[in-house]
Amino acid sequence: MKEQVIKALDEKFLCSDKFAQKIETLVKDHKISYIDAIVQFCDDNSVEVETIPKLISKPLKEKLKCEATKLNFLRKTSKAVLKF
Repeated sequence: MKEQVIKALDEKFLCSDKFAQKIETLVKDHKISYIDAIVQFCDDNSVEVETIPKLISKPLKEKLKCEATKLNFLRKTSKAVLKF
């Protein structure tokens, strides 16, 4: 009984690592973008999109940033500095 309760709690509550794994699975299985995967996850699990930013891990954030830059949602930035 106790194991069932723990399993149910683990499935119900997300941490950033679990969330990133679920998004990566959606991207690979359905061959969709990370942005679309997050929106689909929110729709499937009745989660407000506004609550997602706190679940996004740093690696997932970098992938989203790269994707958004390619889609021209963000400006291309260069942090490289030439030193002479």
